Amino acid sequence: MRVPRMNALLRSAICVIALSAVAPSAMAHSRTSAANHTGIPVPEISHGEMAVMADYRDRIIALASTATDTDEPFRRVLNYAQIQYSYCFWGRMPGSVTDEESPFNECAHAYLAATKAVLMSLREMPREAEAASAIVSEADADMIRRGLSLITCRFSGEAFNTADIIRPRWSEIPLHTASMASLTGFFAVIFGVFLAGRRWLKVQSSE
Repeated sequence: MRVPRMNALLRSAICVIALSAVAPSAMAHSRTSAANHTGIPVPEISHGEMAVMADYRDRIIALASTATDTDEPFRRVLNYAQIQYSYCFWGRMPGSVTDEESPFNECAHAYLAATKAVLMSLREMPREAEAASAIVSEADADMIRRGLSLITCRFSGEAFNTADIIRPRWSEIPLHTASMASLTGFFAVIFGVFLAGRRWLKVQSSE
């Protein structure tokens, strides 16, 4: 009964390793030279808004995932928000939202800007408007209480596009202590799980 669970762990490890394999091509990524504007525009989000929007992301995505009265632009922005979230290591990197020097800060701007755009669209949907408006009110109150509305950073005012995937700035990771330490520990755990899985499967096959 434990074999499927172990196989699932191995598949997850392989997926993460495969994601890291695209890092070299991402190092050359440049927003100013390679931006693609053929998709759906995603309005910018301020640094202050990000900190609050990150706290409400799960509620917003959960509400959006159950919405039925949707159109293609809404679904594409929602999909973009989820893709960007995975590229940004699911918001797990320390300082990705609050530290503008983090190699993951720009991609955090992207997924949170898309999340905000999804929330604004939900407010216009008959069935979701009430729940979305409640989130907006709570988020606004949080921003005022925490004094975040006027805080900006180098990526504030940067608009995005669903056709332009923003990847972490991999070349800057060795220079960012928190990111380097977190990734080193993360991949050490993944590698440990992979080795343990291989040993476990070898034992099972020999029985």
